[in-house]
Amino acid sequence: MRALLNPFQRFSIITVVPRNEFSNSNFLCTSIPSSTSSPRPLELIQSKTTNQIALIISSALQKCTNLSSVKKAHAKTFAFGLQHDKHLSIKIAILYVSFDNVDTANILFESAPNPSSYFWNNMIRGYATEGQFARSLGLYNKMLQEGLIPDKFAFPFALKSCAGLSNLQLGKLVHQHLLCCGCSGDLFVNAALVDMYAKCGDVGIARLVFDKMAVRDLVCWTSMISGYAHNGYNSETLEFFNLMRGSGVKPNRVSLLSVLLACGSLGALRKGEWFHNYVIQTGFENDILVVTAVMDMYAKCGSLDLARGLFNEAAGKDIVCWSSMITCYGIHGDGRKAIDLFDAMLEAGLSPNHVTFTCILSACGHSGLLEEGRRYFKLMKEVFRIAPKLNHFSCMVDLLGRAGQLDEAKNLIENMPVKPDATIWGPLLGACRIYGNLDLAERVADVLFQLDPLQSGYHVLLSNIYAAKGRWNKVEMVRNMMARIGANKIQGFSLIELNDRVHRFSAGDRSHPQSDGILSKLEELAAKMKRLGYVPLTDFALHDIEEEGKEEALSYHSERLAIAFGLINTNPGTAIRVTKNLRICGDCHNAIKFISKIVKRIIIVRDMHRFHHFEDGACSCRDYW
Repeated sequence: MRALLNPFQRFSIITVVPRNEFSNSNFLCTSIPSSTSSPRPLELIQSKTTNQIALIISSALQKCTNLSSVKKAHAKTFAFGLQHDKHLSIKIAILYVSFDNVDTANILFESAPNPSSYFWNNMIRGYATEGQFARSLGLYNKMLQEGLIPDKFAFPFALKSCAGLSNLQLGKLVHQHLLCCGCSGDLFVNAALVDMYAKCGDVGIARLVFDKMAVRDLVCWTSMISGYAHNGYNSETLEFFNLMRGSGVKPNRVSLLSVLLACGSLGALRKGEWFHNYVIQTGFENDILVVTAVMDMYAKCGSLDLARGLFNEAAGKDIVCWSSMITCYGIHGDGRKAIDLFDAMLEAGLSPNHVTFTCILSACGHSGLLEEGRRYFKLMKEVFRIAPKLNHFSCMVDLLGRAGQLDEAKNLIENMPVKPDATIWGPLLGACRIYGNLDLAERVADVLFQLDPLQSGYHVLLSNIYAAKGRWNKVEMVRNMMARIGANKIQGFSLIELNDRVHRFSAGDRSHPQSDGILSKLEELAAKMKRLGYVPLTDFALHDIEEEGKEEALSYHSERLAIAFGLINTNPGTAIRVTKNLRICGDCHNAIKFISKIVKRIIIVRDMHRFHHFEDGACSCRDYW
């Protein structure tokens, strides 16, 4: 056992001191329900021997169907002096666990002499199931220290707790333990392993575990699909879903939610439409959570009208559905419709929660609705008594910053009742970029570099501000800092769907089979744009090079390559839909307005913040993003 104990020597044990429910004298004296027949049950039980009474209570425990009945049976053990009966205590504790009262079960567990592995396993399970992951792992650790060897019943819940805490290091330790204990061949243990690695972000090892499994159930497949989707492996999510169907495993709600999320992230409208049909075929069209996911997918693929149509037809709309539709309007820059929907939700009798207020505040921010945002922030606190969380303050800082109210945004941060983190200071730095406030940007950046030194986005923002001011020595300084600490810049890319396949482009990319045609199209468009008055905004070319070189660098940004690819591969009049992983630059935004006028097409670009609908030389954001 020493090999098992060593990895946990530095893992602190969590002391569990729950409230003792049995200190209440009224509870201890709970009587056994009486009957109109004679003699009364209490008299019958009192005439029995201790062993017979224990058997009667044990039999009653088997018929308990709710927490109240368990408490009554437990009270009987006190009434007849059987509160220290080991077997009854175990049965009662496990029933408490089953009815989500694990803290009361723990009182019995702590008082039990030498609890069995079965008792330990149930307590570990109870805390993990209730989401008390640290306490679950604390018991797992203590179990090892007591010299007990975990088994296939303990490991799944220890792994679930590691996943719940997103603690990959502890998850790997538990993985080592189960290998030592010979539990690597158990289906449920392996399913928990796949889920733990996927939720902790290591989908590579999750896939290795999955591929080695001799038998795979729906849970394993779903964990793998969900892991791919939530870690941004969107193409792999769709491929794995097809692999699951090909294996004869019928998808469930979770797997459908995952593939719909992947379609939305890719901007893959045609694939999303196919999955919408699949939802209908498999009978999930009345599941409001799945319907909400389909609605969200359509909105993220740029089809806001389809999303609203689904919303209108949905039966039993809950607060999640309403909040999601408000978000859809927000990311498309239609704050007025988001406000109308919020008001309609109130009229329908639903009370907004903290998520709903995040959605409406964000929608106001994307649309420049400053006064409306201030009003909803006040409404949340004073009418609905919802204390603002970090995300609400982040929305307000973003709203104020975009509107040019930098001092008010800074004052809000400095007077917050909770300590601001990087999600609060980040929007203010972005606002400094928009309005060219270098002095404030440098102060904010210093704070951000301390809070999250490896986040490359903050370094890039400061570098962008220096570049716009022509401070190339400072640009070089920031980039050297990034290299020194290992904060690598995120590679920008753009996606476009064509013929059920998603094509990916990066800036200056010449690897695509149609690269010559794409570059030729861009040159043709560039000539026409200049005749219409387009002037490159070379401030967005963040290199200390000649103007001509800057213009060329801007001309081959990933979104332009994707748009050109779409133009040469689709019929005239067809809308072009592009998804970009970073914020669209100002020059590309300006250029695409010209392109939409030249080609007489709608061009929809979704960047990391919002949608831009370009049509006839204008953008839906009204140059406010």
